[in-house]
Amino acid sequence: MNARAERLQEVFQAQQATALAWRSSRASERVDRIRRLLHEIQAQRTRMLDAAAADFHRPATEVMLTEMVAIAGEARTAMRNTTKWMRPRYRRPTLVGFGTAARVRMQPRGRALILSPWNYPFVLSFAPLISALAAGCPVVLKPSEISPAQSSIIADIVARTFPLEEVAVAEGDVQVAQRLLDLPFDHMFFTGSPAVGRLVMAAAARHLSSVTLELGGKSPVIVDASADLDQAARITVAAKFMNFGQTCVAPDHVYVDASVHDAFVQRCKTWLARIYGASVQEQQANENLARISSPRHFDRLAGLLDDAVAAGAQVATGGIADRASRFLSPTILTRVPADAQLMQEEIFGPILPVIAYGALGQAIEAINAGPKPLALYVWTANTTVAERVLAQTSSGGACVNHCLIQFAHGNVPFGGVNGSGIGNSHGYWGFLAFSHERAVIRNRIMIADKLLPPYNRLKRRAIEFLAR
Repeated sequence: MNARAERLQEVFQAQQATALAWRSSRASERVDRIRRLLHEIQAQRTRMLDAAAADFHRPATEVMLTEMVAIAGEARTAMRNTTKWMRPRYRRPTLVGFGTAARVRMQPRGRALILSPWNYPFVLSFAPLISALAAGCPVVLKPSEISPAQSSIIADIVARTFPLEEVAVAEGDVQVAQRLLDLPFDHMFFTGSPAVGRLVMAAAARHLSSVTLELGGKSPVIVDASADLDQAARITVAAKFMNFGQTCVAPDHVYVDASVHDAFVQRCKTWLARIYGASVQEQQANENLARISSPRHFDRLAGLLDDAVAAGAQVATGGIADRASRFLSPTILTRVPADAQLMQEEIFGPILPVIAYGALGQAIEAINAGPKPLALYVWTANTTVAERVLAQTSSGGACVNHCLIQFAHGNVPFGGVNGSGIGNSHGYWGFLAFSHERAVIRNRIMIADKLLPPYNRLKRRAIEFLAR
């Protein structure tokens, strides 16, 4: 059964005994929990796909690619490596520590809270849960109420796999989330908007809980004159309109060298028509296009589009809105004023502004003028250009001549920086997020104590030597 709102405190207290017991849990026990979870997820695959379609018309193949494949990869990585990750790491002594044996031991942080979003609810719930289980942490998981069918499946999968004192799902609205944030969890893992991330961080500060925040940001794309324009357009269009633009690492806007701007826009239009259809009717009938998640989100996007057009932006393609079906035809904008509202906030929808630049430094300056994004993409055949962009900008992750692939790569950390997030996840870095690296020093030869009071001339000389 689920952790109903009135039982949150009871479940939280019950998980304390689990947290204490799991401190000494073996790798085999942790791996078994992950294996059972993966087995149940795979057994419920059809229901998961049906739920994704029910919530906002998500294509089954896209859910398989972006969520099921990622969950399986995360689970298998953890099952294969948890023993190694848990192993104490030897550290050589310094001069002051000579005569001691030093190890870094991985200890579970304790009771963990995972707050997952609505856009990719399965992978963004189960991937951090897998990391927490590998680290030895019991969890309360709160999925988003905006995707109720998918949240219900998540709750059912967890209930079939774990007792409440190990992993519990708390379904409900923002009031449930607030009640959870009032509890002193040892670690809080949040994926969502920067605005809500600030609230989570404020709650964590009250409890001095550690946090992992996976946020968003206006992830830019740079296309220089040497780039393979056809490939850049194809990948950028596919990455942007996947999940109808509702992806935290989706290309938010594109800076294109002015000399190839028109050619790039034309290729984007061509690929958009090939992938999703040339007319609005074809696009609405295309099973590969999801829908906007809620009427509120639709109204926000329609407002951003209207504001940009009123400010002088030109619609290269798309721009047709149907509130009844929460459909906004995939839109490419040009000549977007820098002060338009959609250039001030993360778009998170099927609108792609394409902006011409005269010199590469202009694009870099524009990127650095805003908060650090979660992702940055650069398309170029010039290694010097790629290195300049990487050296002179900051982002959570970056890709050269591709988009989104950094999220799927399980052997690199995934996370933001400052406004786009705090901490990392995936694989070993997910394990670290839920672990405390505990330094353990064992004394073998009494040497350091020779420097303790009472001080004399010999001790002073020895200390002066070490200070140099």
